[in-house]
Amino acid sequence: MYTGSTRMRRVAVLALLVLFAAVSAQSGQEQNEPQDIIGGHFPYPTALRPQVEFWKKIFATYSRYQVVIHDTKYIDKVYKVLDFRPFLDQEEGVDEATVLRIKERQTGQAMERIRAILLKLHHSEGDGAGLNPEEQAIWTLYRDVRDPDKFLQAADEDRLHSQSGLRERFATGIQISRRYLKEMEEIFRSEGLPVELTRLPLVESCFNVRAYSKAAAAGIWQFIPATGRLYMRVDGVIDERRDPLVSTWAAARLLKTNHEMLGTWPLAITAYNHGPYGMSKAVETLGTSDIAEIIRRYRGKSFGFASKNFYPEFLAALTVEKNYQKYFGPLQMEPPLRYEQVRVTDSIPLKQVARSANSDEQQILLLNPALQRTYVPRGYRLRVP
Repeated sequence: MYTGSTRMRRVAVLALLVLFAAVSAQSGQEQNEPQDIIGGHFPYPTALRPQVEFWKKIFATYSRYQVVIHDTKYIDKVYKVLDFRPFLDQEEGVDEATVLRIKERQTGQAMERIRAILLKLHHSEGDGAGLNPEEQAIWTLYRDVRDPDKFLQAADEDRLHSQSGLRERFATGIQISRRYLKEMEEIFRSEGLPVELTRLPLVESCFNVRAYSKAAAAGIWQFIPATGRLYMRVDGVIDERRDPLVSTWAAARLLKTNHEMLGTWPLAITAYNHGPYGMSKAVETLGTSDIAEIIRRYRGKSFGFASKNFYPEFLAALTVEKNYQKYFGPLQMEPPLRYEQVRVTDSIPLKQVARSANSDEQQILLLNPALQRTYVPRGYRLRVP
């Protein structure tokens, strides 16, 4: 048994190890999947390979308790991978909330240390001689970049970035997706769209029905209220953005419109994040519809890290999902939803609905996540077991 002081010393030692021990992000053999796994609608330019490979690791390799500190311009330039899992393995059991607080604090400290090293390298001269191992490793990372201000630029807030792993969340998303994918694919086929697009919620929300962002985007497709209201009912009683099937109809129509407007799926998919008019401006500004060129060269004010990586994330998610057994082993998939639909002729309490359907409120809400109140409004098409 550990005493209180022993425990604190152990936590402190682990924190120091996490902060200062550089973990190689390039370890292990990378097995590249054949290009045709992504499908003919979605080109995979060689120039996007570093981004796609990065996101494959985020989705399938790194845990939520690991943080990758990297450059946003050269995304394959990884400074460190901080690993906070040892805190959870301690016999005395550091609780998750404490681990997450340590993770936030130590990540910030590690980034400031890396920024300080980058600024030091900017002011230094020569071939990297006289540097300590950590400084030497970062100097070597940029040996292929010839810009004399490369280290100063890399120290910028927009360049130095931390990304937590999503392995657990992504695996859960694949499992949950099987509740809805059969119907989602049928919806996309009916609209004449590639069914691979139904995997986009793995990027947006990992199929978290309750997902809600700081920008008020909701549901698996992450519609903001204004866009949602163009296709769905969004109010205090019914919010169809939270219904995976209704919102899939909306997403299909939006993506179809994007494609008709922009002409290619890489642009249409990126427009789902950046907006179709934003992507039209990028095409007009650069005179090209090549997504790799746009990602590399376009400097639109709001065309930042998220927009530049949206299409590469989709390619990575599509690859990992199609090969989930390789990355996660066997997964216990959720069964497809089974239900009938009835139109409610008058407002009715949710409890009464559940009782009439020989079910419970939780099951009714699982089938009807758009319901925002304890009653079902008149005219609503209700799913029942």
